Amino acid sequence: MLISAPAFAQSNQAAATLANQSGCMVCHKVDEKLVGPGFRDVAEKYKDQAGAAEKLAQKIKKGGVGSWGRIPMPPHPQLSDESANVLAAWVLKGAPPQ
Repeated sequence: MLISAPAFAQSNQAAATLANQSGCMVCHKVDEKLVGPGFRDVAEKYKDQAGAAEKLAQKIKKGGVGSWGRIPMPPHPQLSDESANVLAAWVLKGAPPQ
């Protein structure tokens, strides 16, 4: 199934808004390290891994430590599975703004 450019842009924009509303941008930037890694670095690290989207969605919901150093990523259990999946897919695309 093909997605039109406007629909693709809206989904990226919606994911970026979700990332802002969910507090992701407090610790992450798109293209550089803040507290946690930049989203583009995450996309690069996981680009060839099978099941990367599912792993990342679980890490978003459950938190984790050790993948990027000793600073833990806090869990976000308030996010629905759907929201965590949207965020994971967006991050793995390099967190495009639109």
